[in-house]
Amino acid sequence: MPVFRCPDNPIITPADVRPSSPGFEVVGVFNAGVARHGDQVILLLRVAERPICDDPGVAVAPVYDLTTRQIELLRFDRGDSKLDLSDPRIITTADGTFLTSISHLRVARSTDGLNFQIDPEPALAAVAAYETFGIEDPRITPVDGVYYITYVAVSRHGVATALASTRDFEAFDRHGIVFCPENKDVVLLPDCINGFWYALHRPASPFSARNEIWIARSPDLLCWGGHRPLLGLRRGLWDGARIGAGAVPFEIEQGWVEVYHGADANGRYCLGAVLLDSTHPWRVLARTDEPILAPQAPYETSGFFGNVVFTCGLLVEQARLRVYYGAADTSVCYAEIPLADVVGGLGF
Repeated sequence: MPVFRCPDNPIITPADVRPSSPGFEVVGVFNAGVARHGDQVILLLRVAERPICDDPGVAVAPVYDLTTRQIELLRFDRGDSKLDLSDPRIITTADGTFLTSISHLRVARSTDGLNFQIDPEPALAAVAAYETFGIEDPRITPVDGVYYITYVAVSRHGVATALASTRDFEAFDRHGIVFCPENKDVVLLPDCINGFWYALHRPASPFSARNEIWIARSPDLLCWGGHRPLLGLRRGLWDGARIGAGAVPFEIEQGWVEVYHGADANGRYCLGAVLLDSTHPWRVLARTDEPILAPQAPYETSGFFGNVVFTCGLLVEQARLRVYYGAADTSVCYAEIPLADVVGGLGF
């Protein structure tokens, strides 16, 4: 599928973002939620920071402390045979799993959608018991002048999804957990359908070890029920190991288009598309056989966690998908895909 990658990719890198605290460094800025607000394109960036540690024998996990209201550092001896440090993102110990970085959400603003001014301070950061390991991967759904933001909240209690809202990307209201652990990749459909709001979500089951997309409904965006499986894995294909919702769905004549991410058995993350029925969004009408965006460029194949393209947001403008995506869990990139090609890939 023809894809135009911005020649200036990555458009935002860790070097462009000031750390939120002294003694920390930004190691990733990626997986941004996207919205139009007035004449601006807004990105709500996931900014991952880690403490600067000069001791090569120590592994450090930053954790938000509810008592001190500051980020405290847990230190582990790398020589401890009980530690698992094989994944650079996590530290696995006998007492649990910790992250090597802590993420917050930061606003970036642009009039052309490519050159962004990044706010100097976080817009949303850890404040609650269910956020002590950080907050991640926002998706933004506009509804009647309000922007609803779903984001991943990580703590010792697990991986959950919380809801926030804003009218101006200056002040934010928090509405708490809406999907309890283990659940992430939650995106809200932007329209109320027959009295209900719908959300795509990705529960995790230790019993079946399947990571697939489900759908739920709500009368008020806070209380969710009617859960049912929506989209499954395709073993042996690009989305055979895990899948999850990516950008907020958008509507075309044939139904709702959801751009989702999928990973194969080797951990390579790509983007694909699925078409859902307009009035019965739990009905899958079509699905792309091949990815619409796959890691190919050096900034996608190499980085903090290579061979990853991952989107939390896009804009549909001038018959094209304007996709903002995280590359290698390191930076924000931009690509354009003709809408007609995506629809054609769905078989229409």
